[in-house]
Amino acid sequence: MPDRVYPPVIAACKLMFRVLDLRIAREGTEHVPTTGGAVLAANHVSYLDFIFAGFGALPARRLVRFMAKHEVFEHRVSGPLMRGMHHIPVDRQAGQASYQQALSALRAGEVVGIFPEATISRSFTVKEVKSGAVRLAAEAGVPLLPTALWGTQRLWTKGRPKSLTQRHVPVTIVVGEPIEPTTDDALRKRMQELLDEAQQRYPESGEGQWWQPAHLGGTAPTPEEAARLDARR
Repeated sequence: MPDRVYPPVIAACKLMFRVLDLRIAREGTEHVPTTGGAVLAANHVSYLDFIFAGFGALPARRLVRFMAKHEVFEHRVSGPLMRGMHHIPVDRQAGQASYQQALSALRAGEVVGIFPEATISRSFTVKEVKSGAVRLAAEAGVPLLPTALWGTQRLWTKGRPKSLTQRHVPVTIVVGEPIEPTTDDALRKRMQELLDEAQQRYPESGEGQWWQPAHLGGTAPTPEEAARLDARR
């Protein structure tokens, strides 16, 4: 499929990275296959995660087709961009159609990006994951790539104002080795392990900071508190 929209969007994102002087560290990008289908399953801490998860696949010269809620495709600004980049709309009332579209993309040799938690984690830990990523990888017979993103929440996350003028923020992108698409629990465990490693190696201390999880000394909600906040909404 022709990609006339995706390359200019990537160029605009790279310009944003330079203007903000983001300190981006990419690890494990060699695990993204240079050809053929793959499912890239990333944790979700920011509204900008699709940009950075996609950036993790660029060294392999792959363009990731992300699954995203259909409301984003209906917006007058983001809609044309999402459709032009051939992302996949997800209508939670008609999920099978989205699943089949993603499956077709994988069988056609595309990399499909999924945030298995479905929504942003307020606790900055990995929530329970939905079954789509594991099912798709198993049915399509493609690699399942657990991925961790860290630092992106400092730019724009749920319940906090946007900080898109903040400069020099470190951002970590870790693509793990492919795992067998067996169970959702196995995927969640591996994603949390990668996230733990990214948090431990992060170049700035977040103790006492809102963007650090509670178990590492930050003031983010605990997973239990985050679940209660999500339930109220």
